Amino acid sequence: MAENKVVLISGTSKGIGRALVEHYAGKKCQLIGCSRSPFEGELPNYRHYRLDVADESAVKDMFAQIRKREGGLDILINNAGVASTNHSLLTPITTVNKIMQTNFVGTFLLCREAARLMQVHRYGRIVNFATVAVPLKLEGEAIYAASKAAVISLTQILAREFAEFGITVNAVGPTPIKTDLLRGVPAEKLKALISRQAIKRYGETRDVIRVIDFFIDPASDFVTGQVIFLGGI
Repeated sequence: MAENKVVLISGTSKGIGRALVEHYAGKKCQLIGCSRSPFEGELPNYRHYRLDVADESAVKDMFAQIRKREGGLDILINNAGVASTNHSLLTPITTVNKIMQTNFVGTFLLCREAARLMQVHRYGRIVNFATVAVPLKLEGEAIYAASKAAVISLTQILAREFAEFGITVNAVGPTPIKTDLLRGVPAEKLKALISRQAIKRYGETRDVIRVIDFFIDPASDFVTGQVIFLGGI
């Protein structure tokens, strides 16, 4: 799906982001990743930038390098994200700011800068990350869900704003996947959440990858502004 394309994935040091890099590294594409942490190991056709996606200056610098080296960008996968499980009354403002900065501001910055490159060639695919915590309105995840609800609204509006440039903008909403993002979440809560799904199992990275592959396919040029929640929510 990503053959002969320039692909940027955020949050690639671990979890789903790492799995995405390993998946697309096997394709004939120029692969770029970014995260706050270094990327361990080496993969073919992969270059890594160490930065905070909410740091506008660092993000602009990365895109300037992409423009200089690759001449453009075809695909952006906004995977970077953080979460916190806590009652709203016990949530400090530092946690609120961190979640909103990474999940929403970071997604916005990368979408904006990516579209500036993509519009030159009148082609682009952007995939953002939502979560089932939004439609399920999960207690204890007010800020995380709010940040992702903002990403969903952003996705749907950018889809309209970017359509004239040949850029589609969609989102995937994973169910719980056994990554570091779930660390600290009580097993009972995860079990209760999964019981609300039509398909009662943990999600896997392959489930997410298949949705992304569909969204970024050149033939999916009539699909934009959509959010696919996994698991039957």
